[in-house]
Amino acid sequence: MSLRTAQRASLVDQVIDQLKEQITSNSWQMHAKIPTETVLAEQLGVGRNTVREAVRALTHAGLLECRQGDGTYVRATSELSGAMLRRLRTAEQLEILEVRRALEVEAARLAATRRSDADIVRIEAALAERERAWEIGEPNAFVEADLAFHIAVVQATHNLVLIDLYEDFSAALRASITAAGTSLNSTYIPHEAIARAIAAGDAAAAERAGHACMEHILIALTEAQELSS
Repeated sequence: MSLRTAQRASLVDQVIDQLKEQITSNSWQMHAKIPTETVLAEQLGVGRNTVREAVRALTHAGLLECRQGDGTYVRATSELSGAMLRRLRTAEQLEILEVRRALEVEAARLAATRRSDADIVRIEAALAERERAWEIGEPNAFVEADLAFHIAVVQATHNLVLIDLYEDFSAALRASITAAGTSLNSTYIPHEAIARAIAAGDAAAAERAGHACMEHILIALTEAQELSS
């Protein structure tokens, strides 16, 4: 490899690192449109071709999405999240729910033994918002509130790897929760038992409650798929 090629590759890598920092630090919010190539080139003091290569690399990694004639948008906050989004885009809802069950049941068990008073407050607040959204019949608000509840439970584990993994998985979970809600029609799956067991510090009860919740969803989704096939 020639010295010139190495220098160019290094420059592109530097730009990739700087753009990635904008994403991971939330300077560029999820779903936000990033500055144009021209603006970025001026800000970074590099050529447009260098910016183009860096954006292309981050698009391939799944962090950015180029929309023809519109611009480039943030679609993931980490390379793991980007890779997961690409994989889950072609996954079956049943497969996603099976992974969700594994994560959430273990999270409930760990949260019961590690939660703080502040964690309990967040979980109960998310639960109350979930119930409110269901009662007033706001599907989108319910999906967000349901996800917020499970994120609060996962955060109560204080396991940083599990927290990061679950947050990267959250985009697919939104679709999963929406699909489950459609399959269940008007059936409400209560989460009070999960919150109550975690607050009481009962790991076994929290695990049972989490498992029962996910089994209910999985059975309903399986039945719905069988009826539609």
